[in-house]
Amino acid sequence: MLPSSWSHRSRSTPHPPWSSCRRPSTSKVCPVPSISDSRAIHLDNVSHRYGTGGDTVTAVGPVSLDVPAGEFLVLVGASGCGKSTLLRLIAGFEQPTDGQVDVLGKPPTPGESAGVVFQQPRLFPWRTVGGNVEVALKYAGIAKSDRRARRDELLERVGLEGTADRRIWEISGGQQQRVAIARALAAENPLFLLDEPFAALDALTRERLQEDVRGVSSETGRTSVFVTHSADEAVFLGSRIVVLSKRPGQVALDLEVDLPRGKIDVDELRNSREYNSIRSEVSHAVKAAAA
Repeated sequence: MLPSSWSHRSRSTPHPPWSSCRRPSTSKVCPVPSISDSRAIHLDNVSHRYGTGGDTVTAVGPVSLDVPAGEFLVLVGASGCGKSTLLRLIAGFEQPTDGQVDVLGKPPTPGESAGVVFQQPRLFPWRTVGGNVEVALKYAGIAKSDRRARRDELLERVGLEGTADRRIWEISGGQQQRVAIARALAAENPLFLLDEPFAALDALTRERLQEDVRGVSSETGRTSVFVTHSADEAVFLGSRIVVLSKRPGQVALDLEVDLPRGKIDVDELRNSREYNSIRSEVSHAVKAAAA
């Protein structure tokens, strides 16, 4: 069991697991020196439709959310509920059909507003591990004389120290995804977005990378949005979980997770009563929202 000082979570009012709720206005957020506005992401009645004319499909919406700076938001839901579409809207890769998306008070700019990690690493196979990270540093405007030191710092942060000269095909799938994470962190964008980055990995590698991302989030304080269909992954990573309903995705549950975020005993956390209670609630909400 977790220490008694670790509270279960904070919510404004009791509600069934599948209903919508509002988060309390007194939420604690991690300070992020590069962000002066406490609201990093603002979604105002956002919807997105695919197709033209009469042959259109509404993928998501309407959705309204405010994400404070430093928060780790996890979007969870069944396949096809629009969670990846919502992430792409936040990244600026797609434009909303209706409503407004703002990142730090203005519409997001692709490549500038967020570092993004996808399901597949999307690395340059002709470059080395270090070369992939250095490309991101170059486009971030980092001076050539500073890139190698910064590259090595990023690789060490994701557990890949000493691998800079290795070729992409010489490392495992999990290591490739670590390179993708290092590359996404290289530009120091205000947002860190991850679209089911561990879905194709084995269970052991997935758990290790979850721990890595959790640690990086705590160290950097960067506002993060993570997409998953796993209730367990959502609870382990998120300081806040939003469950989306079936298409068109809308907020079915908005839950603040008040579990420890610093250095922890991972096994103790995963086996705790508090953790498993939240996981059960989220799992039930996902199933109910998809019905």
